Amino acid sequence: MKYEGVHAGKRPYRMVARADAARATGSRVLDVAVELFTDEPYEDVSLEEIARRAQVTKRTVLRRFGSKELLFLTAMERAGREEMRARDAAPIGDLAGAVANVVEHYERWGANRLRLLAQEDRIAVVAEDVEAGRRYHWSWVERTFAPLIDGLEGAARKRRIAALVTLTDVYTWKLLRRDLGLSRADTERTLVELISKLEGES
Repeated sequence: MKYEGVHAGKRPYRMVARADAARATGSRVLDVAVELFTDEPYEDVSLEEIARRAQVTKRTVLRRFGSKELLFLTAMERAGREEMRARDAAPIGDLAGAVANVVEHYERWGANRLRLLAQEDRIAVVAEDVEAGRRYHWSWVERTFAPLIDGLEGAARKRRIAALVTLTDVYTWKLLRRDLGLSRADTERTLVELISKLEGES
């Protein structure tokens, strides 16, 4: 009985160790999936390659996530939670701080967003993720730039929000940073200048 008790006491430790290992494996697979779905078109990303880079078998990936589509959604959901935690920290009423926040976001996630936007018209699972991002960005603008929106109603309010959404959109960041070659600091200055001009408009 004493012998059995020693081994029984080890079982919880082994179970915890297995659970920790499983979590680490899942996290590694998701990290690789986000990286590949950012760098390559959705159709070109294979479960075999994800498994190889994550140092697991394809069977392990399928057992854990079910399918490529579900792996994509899970990976993007986890990345999205990370994005939103950072975006939600944007200071309300601090124009420069809010702009710095969104530019920081695009410096980290801009390539991912641009890649997905280029595929939304042909891949339903990508379109679903992109549309969720649009809804979040609109709500983020309404909350973060509330002082620039308060007091406006109807069409005037909608135009103001649309202008703010446009000025803080990933394509605007791409135009300034990549196409026109502005530094990050100058990109932020430009956005602050453009957004501040909205204060004088009706």
